[in-house]
Amino acid sequence: MLGQLLAADPGQRGPRLPCGQGHEAEFTDYRDRTFDTVLGPVTLRRAWYHCAECKHGFAPRDAELGVAGTSLSPGLTVMNDIAAAAGPFAKAAGLLENLAGVQLTVKRVERSAEASGAAQAAAVRERTSLITSRKLRPLPPSPLPDMLYGAVDGTGVTMTAKETAGRKGKAEDGRARTRELKLAVFFTQDELDDDGYPVRDPDSASYIATFEPAAVFGDLIKAEGIRRGADYVRQLTILGDGAAWIWNLAASTFPEATQIVDLFHAREHLHSLTRSLEFMLLDHKQEWLEARLEDLDYGDIDGIEAAVREYPLEGTKKDEVETELGYFLNNAPRMRYKWFRSRGLFVGSGVVESGCKAVIGQRLKMSGMRWTVAGADAIATLRCQQASRPEDRIWQPRHNQTVPA
Repeated sequence: MLGQLLAADPGQRGPRLPCGQGHEAEFTDYRDRTFDTVLGPVTLRRAWYHCAECKHGFAPRDAELGVAGTSLSPGLTVMNDIAAAAGPFAKAAGLLENLAGVQLTVKRVERSAEASGAAQAAAVRERTSLITSRKLRPLPPSPLPDMLYGAVDGTGVTMTAKETAGRKGKAEDGRARTRELKLAVFFTQDELDDDGYPVRDPDSASYIATFEPAAVFGDLIKAEGIRRGADYVRQLTILGDGAAWIWNLAASTFPEATQIVDLFHAREHLHSLTRSLEFMLLDHKQEWLEARLEDLDYGDIDGIEAAVREYPLEGTKKDEVETELGYFLNNAPRMRYKWFRSRGLFVGSGVVESGCKAVIGQRLKMSGMRWTVAGADAIATLRCQQASRPEDRIWQPRHNQTVPA
């Protein structure tokens, strides 16, 4: 029935049509085309045009139905994307067969999902280019949130040997096994709970990810921040750990934003600093640590430095302690936690930390997985779209029917 319905319009659009390359293609005959839909395979007989100059042919009806260049209908493509983003390709193929009765090979599931992800990534980059070049100015969000946050982090994804060839890594042989995927999440906040802690607005997160260098990632962050209303909100805040590349991006993309180092990362570094000094602290180690944690909660980095300087060190231990202490000194303006909390701000980057685990890790970092950069980037894009606000997701029904001219 579906085949007969679609075949009611064979796609004959006159004796000649523009080929898209400045020439005219002529109608030649009618040809059969079979593609898979959510109801199973459908064979459609449609008009075929051929361009003598370009030496290629096309069927206008294919483009109108959204199946040009693909063997899956738009509806089945969306179903496949959701299944492939949720789990390994083999399980996705089984899920489609069990729930929808659609039989696709694992390779078709993989190729279709990666093509969709690549198309979505290209669309995001095109939008980024338009926004950063000021050719496109997004309208302010409505209703306008009070605060907007951007949390940034990176996570390693295991790659094939070809993708890491010649790259230095932390393995014993000095070779890299992973490539860093940079992740950012923007979310809003309007309220505090009964205890005075900030509450993230529900369904307000939007995710972006890429393997591109920091400079390209910076453009993606800037465009996403502008799209989410960075130019209009009262308070813009960037959250991250102590990595220098994050704060360089923050300074270049949103210099007006408040920068906050994740409190829990800072506490981990304080524990590490305490371990470096424990041979001198002896039985006072726990007491010293608790006092320094209190200094940190108040943002008293000078107090932490003064407490460390009381212990004269030499050689390797001195270098070790100076490295840890440098983390706090370099980020002191980003560690004014008591002041930040008094303004009702988040001081933790847990949203992006959980994003690295749930959005990226649970799909791309499963045991035995080895990715190409292109494949991982495509699936990461699908995952980010799936985890983002409902209005940002790609799973919306697409209008794939066009009215003939």
